[in-house]
Amino acid sequence: MNIIKLEEMLKQFYNEDIGDGDLSSELIFTADQKGTFSFYAKDSGIFCGALIIEHGFLLLDSSMDIILHKKDGDAVNTGDLLAIVKGPLQKLLIGERVILNLIQRMSAIATATNLAVRETAGTGAKICDTRKTIPGLRMLDKYAVRVGGAFNHRSGLYDAIMLKDNHIAFAGSISKAVQAARSKVGHTVKIEVEIETKDQLEEAIASGADIIMFDNRTPEEIQAWLPAVPAHIATEASGGITLDNLHAYAESGIQWISLGALTHSVKAFDISALVQMKGDHPLVNN
Repeated sequence: MNIIKLEEMLKQFYNEDIGDGDLSSELIFTADQKGTFSFYAKDSGIFCGALIIEHGFLLLDSSMDIILHKKDGDAVNTGDLLAIVKGPLQKLLIGERVILNLIQRMSAIATATNLAVRETAGTGAKICDTRKTIPGLRMLDKYAVRVGGAFNHRSGLYDAIMLKDNHIAFAGSISKAVQAARSKVGHTVKIEVEIETKDQLEEAIASGADIIMFDNRTPEEIQAWLPAVPAHIATEASGGITLDNLHAYAESGIQWISLGALTHSVKAFDISALVQMKGDHPLVNN
C-alpha cells in the first residue's frame, strides 16, 4: 500500500470530522490525561486494518504506544483482542470514529472476499474485484480484497482498456472499438472486451482481444462457449454472481470471476473500542 497516499487520506478524513476542534473531548479532558483503547472483534472473519490503526493514531500524536495483537489477514473470532493503543486521551477519542469506520469496512471486505475464495476451492477460477468501490476509498477497498485472498481487477480507467457495451455501441462494433484502441495504446496495456452473445464472442476473438468478459451469462453458457476461446486469451465472468451460484461458475472452466459485491454492499464488520483511563474501569464506546 502507498503509505504516503494513506496518510494523506487519513488527514482528509480527520479534517472532515474534526473541523476546528473536537468540542467534546477538548472541553472535558486536559491535554495531559492519558488513556487506553483496546480494540475487540465482535464478529468472526478476517481482520484488516492494522496499517489504519498504526498510522491513524500516530498522525494524531507521535507518542502513541500501539500494540497489534492481530495482523492483516488473520482469522478472528468474537471477543478476540485486535490491538491496544495508549496515549493522550483527547487524541484517542478524536481518532476513534474515523479509524473504526475504516477498519470495520476493510475487515468486512476481507471477510466477504475470503468466503468467495473458499467457494472456488478445487477449481481453476480466481476471484477479483471491480471498480464498484466507495469514491475516495478505492485503495483501501482493493487492499482489503488482497488481504482476503483474492486479486485486483484494474485500479481505474487508466491502467487497462475495458470495452463495455456502451463503448462498443458508440464505436459501431467490437472490431472497430478494439482496432481504435489497439492503434493508440502501448504493448503493456491489455484490452478487455465484454460480450453477451456467441456472435460477439467470435468477433472479440477475431479482433484480437486480450481478455474476454462473459457478462451475465449462465455457467452452462460459459462452459459451452469456452472451447472456442484460444488459450492465449484470458476469460472472465461477471454479473449476477453470488455466493449461492459462485461454485457453479468456478466449475465452468472460467479463469477469473469478478464480484462487485465484495466492495459495494458489504455489512460493516463489528469492532468495539474499549476505553480505559488510569484507575477507571473500561467503558464501551459506540
